[in-house]
Parts: sequence; structure tokens; C-alpha cells
Amino acid sequence: MMEGAEQSGEVIQESAVTKEETTPDTEVNSNCNHTDNGVTSCPADVTSEVKPEITPEVTTETEQSKDLPETPQKPGGGPVVVQGNNKNVASEKLQRVRKWSITTYKCTRQALAEKLGRGSRTVDLDLEPRLELLKDDRQRYENVTKLAQTLAGQLTQLTVTQKTLGDAFNELSIKSPELHVEFGMNAEAQKFLSKSGETLTEAINTFTSDMNTLVNKTIEDTMINAKKYEAARIEYDAYRVDLEELNLGPRDAVTVPKLEKAQKDFQGQRETYQKIRDDLSVKVKLLEENRVKVLHNQLWLLHGAIAAHSLSCHSFLEKNIQEASKHFNNPNADAPSWLEEC
Repeated sequence: MMEGAEQSGEVIQESAVTKEETTPDTEVNSNCNHTDNGVTSCPADVTSEVKPEITPEVTTETEQSKDLPETPQKPGGGPVVVQGNNKNVASEKLQRVRKWSITTYKCTRQALAEKLGRGSRTVDLDLEPRLELLKDDRQRYENVTKLAQTLAGQLTQLTVTQKTLGDAFNELSIKSPELHVEFGMNAEAQKFLSKSGETLTEAINTFTSDMNTLVNKTIEDTMINAKKYEAARIEYDAYRVDLEELNLGPRDAVTVPKLEKAQKDFQGQRETYQKIRDDLSVKVKLLEENRVKVLHNQLWLLHGAIAAHSLSCHSFLEKNIQEASKHFNNPNADAPSWLEEC
């Protein structure tokens, strides 16, 4: 501290000498402006030497000028009042930038040390395994959702093709009286399959929509909180490592204040880390309950839609085949060949 005071004293002295050296020697100008309060203010070309008797009067004028509204000063006018609010704002910004820089440096150092396997990290044996399981489930749910979307797209193309094919069979049944029954039955089968496929496609689209909401909104919101938890954990470990290093060092007049400050910063980071961890733990538990309920309902609905589609198609086709067999076994259905007529 004494060395710092001596250095600051040297800086002040050097700046004063510099000011005296850079200020040219000028003659005292006797033309000064006189105010109504009896305070004498001189232009800027007066020498730097000011008598002690003038100081109280200048201070009085400065205090009065703070209460009055600011007016533009003419060249060579009275003293200019400089307010100190900007200094405080700049100092606060500088302190915030300094604190942010120190915290960023410590967190970056801690993260690199963990990746290189040289640093220790805090592990929550209850929360972190559940987060890893949630990440794995999310990837699997995304894969299932993509496959369901692919199936819905393929079913859409299939239903469109079946509907077009049914229309073609219907036209042929009209234009071909001798094959009216055969074309007509195939047209009905394709149209029924097309309508049933559209119903199944709607059910699959509903399933994929709910899965997208679960994966991209509900689970994603929890993953964002997990990233905040990880950032808080790294910051907590960074301050913890600093405190441990200071505790291992010697205790003297210089290190004791640093140790107290490090202990205070560590305690604040610990409280922040514990709060974020507890909030995330509650959020993960609620997500697990919601996930089970949503998947339970959606999986049964999807299974029911597929079963209904299959059963309805099977029953319709079975009935259609029975009717077709009647026409197929009817001996009068086939017309005699022209060779037999000859």
C-alpha cells in the first residue's frame, strides 16, 4: 500500500510538472469579468497561479450555478460547471465489464481443464443421470417422429394412387359392359382402401404433431434449463477451485483479504448453483410424469387407428371376395366364343 501511495504521488507530481512545463508564461490580463455577486472571473489567459483568497468565492459561484439552469457560455465568459454524474456511470460500467471479464476467464479455464481431464467437477448423482437418460430418450423420440412422418407421406401417396386407380376402374366398367362387374368391384375396393388410408394418415399426423410438441417444446424447454444448470455448475466449480488454491497458500496481510473475498464470491455462486439445480430437478420430475401420460395416450390412439384400418380393410375385402366368387362360379356369366358359334 505504501508503494502504491508513493507511486500515485509520483504520478501526481509528474502531471503537475508537465502542466507547468506545457503552460506558457503569459502576462496577467487585467480585463476580468465582474459578476453581480462580487466574484471575479478572468478569461483563460490568466496564469495558473491563483491566490488562496479567491478560492471560497469561486466555490460559492459554482454551487449557485448548479441550482440555476445551464446557459450557453460566450467565449471568454465565466467559469464552466462540470457535473460528476457521467463519471459515476462510466465507473459502474467499467466495474461490470471487469467483473464479467474475470468470471468469463475463470469459467473458460475451468471448462478447458475439465475437457483436458485436469480439473475437478461437481457431479449430482441424482440429477445428471436423469438428464443423460432424457437426452437419449429425446433422440429416440425424434427418430420415431421422423419415421412416422415418412409413413404418413407414403400413405398419402398410396391413397392418392388408389383413388386414381379406382376412378380408372370405374370408367372402364362403364365403357366395358361385358366386364362391368369385374371393373366395378375393383373400383369399389380401391376407393374404400383410399378412404381408409386417409383416416389412418390423419391419425398418424396427429401422433407426429403431439410428438413434435413433446420433443421440440416440452423437452427442449427442460434442455435449455439444463444448459443454464451446466453453466452455473462450471461457474461454481471455477470459484471453488480458486478458493481451494487460496486455502493451500500462505496466510499474510495480502492473501487474507483475497481469501475473504473469494469465500464471499464462492458462497454466492453456491447459492445460485443450488437454486438452479433444485428448480431443474423439479422440472425434470414434472416432465417425466407428463411424458408418460402423453405417450400412453398417443401410442394407444395410434395402435387403435392402425388396427381399425386393418380390420375394416380385411372385412371389406373378404365381403368383396365372396361376392366376386358368386359371379366367378356362375356358368352363364361367360359368353360363348365365336369359334363355338362357327
